[in-house]
Amino acid sequence: MYNSAMKIALVHELLTMRGGAERVFKIISEMYPEAPIYTLLYNESKLSDWFPRERVRLPGYKFRSNNHHRYLNKFPEAVESWDFNEFDLVISSSSAFAHGIITNGKPKHLCYVHSPARYLWDRTHDVLDRAGKGLLGPLKRKYLERTFHKLRVWDVESSARPDKLFAASKEVQRRIELYWRRESEVVYPPIDDFWINSQQSTINHQQIENPNYFLVVSTLVDYKRIDIAIEACNRTKQYLKIVGEGPAMNKLKKLAGPTIEFYGYRENDELKDIVANAKALIFPGKEDFGFVPLEAMSQGTPVIAFRGGGALETISEGKTGAFFDELTPESMAKVLTNFNPDVFHKDLMLSTASKFSRKVFEENLTNEINILMK
Repeated sequence: MYNSAMKIALVHELLTMRGGAERVFKIISEMYPEAPIYTLLYNESKLSDWFPRERVRLPGYKFRSNNHHRYLNKFPEAVESWDFNEFDLVISSSSAFAHGIITNGKPKHLCYVHSPARYLWDRTHDVLDRAGKGLLGPLKRKYLERTFHKLRVWDVESSARPDKLFAASKEVQRRIELYWRRESEVVYPPIDDFWINSQQSTINHQQIENPNYFLVVSTLVDYKRIDIAIEACNRTKQYLKIVGEGPAMNKLKKLAGPTIEFYGYRENDELKDIVANAKALIFPGKEDFGFVPLEAMSQGTPVIAFRGGGALETISEGKTGAFFDELTPESMAKVLTNFNPDVFHKDLMLSTASKFSRKVFEENLTNEINILMK
């Protein structure tokens, strides 16, 4: 796959949870198994099976907590402290800081951008509004305003450092151009081959409690907008199953009516059957890309998504899914009320999912690396 004599280093700013960015980075790390992994924070108990401790290199400054919010103003200096002179190529995986490593042209630096830091740009006001609540809120807000301003200046300046930028989607590519004024190539992330290789479920709907159900599969955090799906299903009295866990769990349970069920975290084998037998997957937020809609399509399940972000790049309206136009329960409810899963094209769903295989991703990444290293 690559010249074994070439020395490669990998960088991913935070290895503290199993998110979409970490799934992509896991594949990159498996493509280059001899490459050391540089990261700012590492949760060994959660991620040692994906990223073994012996491969991980942490910065000289010892961060004593996995709560990255405590160290935002220290991370730029930390990523700049790493010395990569012994390598021929560094591949960084960035959602905030990894693009800011210093290589000075030797080695080459290829950066896979999941997104420019959302809290510094398009979600800044939301973050500040939440921080500003409570007794100490005004002080927290003032501190974050100063911190974010300094980080935005650093973010733009350091965005010039990589030799080449890959964007995880056209939506991310647009934001790279908007905030960093740089060109990038789109290399879509892959879904797990488990979904592409799995046969569609043959479970009879009669075997499932409340079989005529919609489905959400997501980390339970505010910006995913699962509250919209809950409110829409409450109003239309539609059954909704929610798979996932996260800090917003209790808040969402308080919103849920009698037709809403929470299933917690489910492994792929069990999740596949839940996905394959759903009336449709609901993808309620505005996302950079979105693995879950493609996983649903791999099982012949159509998707209902907000008309924005990465969903526009994978869902074909009227063929593999449907869109609602506003981030409101009312807008989603209109789609749910008249939704008929039988009008969608299963063959097109399956062929769409297959375009996002690991094989395609590895080929695209390898080709771009070969061009960069010529």
